[in-house]
Amino acid sequence: MNPTKIANYILWGFIALFVAFNLFCYTVKETEQAVITQFGKYKRVEKDAGLKFKIPFVEKVNMFEKRLLEWDGTPTQMPTVEKRYINVDTFGRWRIVDPLEFMKTLRTETAAQSRLDDIINSAVRNRISSNQLIEAVRNSNREMSMMVEVKDIREQDVSNISMGRNAIENKILAEAKISAKDFGIELVDVLIKRINYTEQVREKVYERMVEERLRVAAEYRSEGEGEKMNIQGKIENDTNRIISEAYRESQQIRGSADSEAVKIYAESYGLDPDFFAFYKTLESYKENLKGSNAVLSTDSEYLKYLSSSTGRQMQETAE
Repeated sequence: MNPTKIANYILWGFIALFVAFNLFCYTVKETEQAVITQFGKYKRVEKDAGLKFKIPFVEKVNMFEKRLLEWDGTPTQMPTVEKRYINVDTFGRWRIVDPLEFMKTLRTETAAQSRLDDIINSAVRNRISSNQLIEAVRNSNREMSMMVEVKDIREQDVSNISMGRNAIENKILAEAKISAKDFGIELVDVLIKRINYTEQVREKVYERMVEERLRVAAEYRSEGEGEKMNIQGKIENDTNRIISEAYRESQQIRGSADSEAVKIYAESYGLDPDFFAFYKTLESYKENLKGSNAVLSTDSEYLKYLSSSTGRQMQETAE
């Protein structure tokens, strides 16, 4: 037999086996589950992974995800029990636990996401509108390090939490689970991702936050100025005290020096009183007659040393 024909037969044999395998067999992965329909009627569900068999052209395999799937809602405006309007953003995790019921009611994950929008948003609205805003924001009565006052929100509103955010989330999950079960879906968790005021209220909150920070900054500046004045006052007091002590000490030294000088002068001039009187008179001439236009008589006692021969002799001696 021609080798080429043998090779062709083998090739066509592999092709036939491959086609037959795809017609009679299918594979369920670990992350998947299958619903088998026969002429549009539901026949069985395959949840275990492995190689499965089907009747070609009669049975159809519909695959569905077995893993956890994500649901991410859009921020929705809703009122609290005090009629304060806020935007609530939630997210959740879900999975298909009854693929047959899921296929009967929803068929696709897109339809499931749309249905979950209605179920979860309805549960969130019911719980948020039944509780105060602070209950959805806080979990405990822990003291807050900083609080910005907002109109109509008093301090006691934030210090008395009876339920808390976690409890509200659990109630939302329990309520939404009941409705989701009818579609073959199990909700694993529903959490509040973000709560925010509406745009108008948010602007006022930001303004109050800025005012609060400015007030705190002003307090810090005031305390700093007070401390500055205390330091400056202490420095001024210390400076005045040091100057006063230095002045007193200098005066004491100067007084002692003057006393010592007077003592020395007295001892020196006491040896010749006439010379001392003459010397002091000459000193006074330097001070009193310098640049003076006063007219004095030659008979003046003040000028006696200038007109007498004794004065001239003593002046020559002094020179």
